[in-house]
Amino acid sequence: MKNQPYVPRKATAYFSQPLIIPLTVNKAESKVVNHREVITTEFFVLADGVKKVYTEQDAITGYGNQQIVNPVTVSYMNLFINGVLQPKVNYRVTEGRLVLLTEDAPEKGCPIILQMIRI
Repeated sequence: MKNQPYVPRKATAYFSQPLIIPLTVNKAESKVVNHREVITTEFFVLADGVKKVYTEQDAITGYGNQQIVNPVTVSYMNLFINGVLQPKVNYRVTEGRLVLLTEDAPEKGCPIILQMIRI
């Protein structure tokens, strides 16, 4: 067998549908960590494939009281789209409103989860 030059192959992946992650939701929780109370609030919505602005009225029903709290009142905030943590430059949050700053909207049916933590 002769030595043949190495030719890299392109990796390809095809996805016909967005990844759907089952949601299990807990109510806003309060825990004590090092004598501090930790309060977690979540906001859950499914993308419609078009919108990039979501309000509390868009929340998935049946998961309790969901809020988008004022960002100045929380210690940490995380946004997950289809289970992937998003960098802060991809979104803006104001009280009651989540705005995606990306060029395109998430695919229809993708779960969007905004997690807000107060310490």
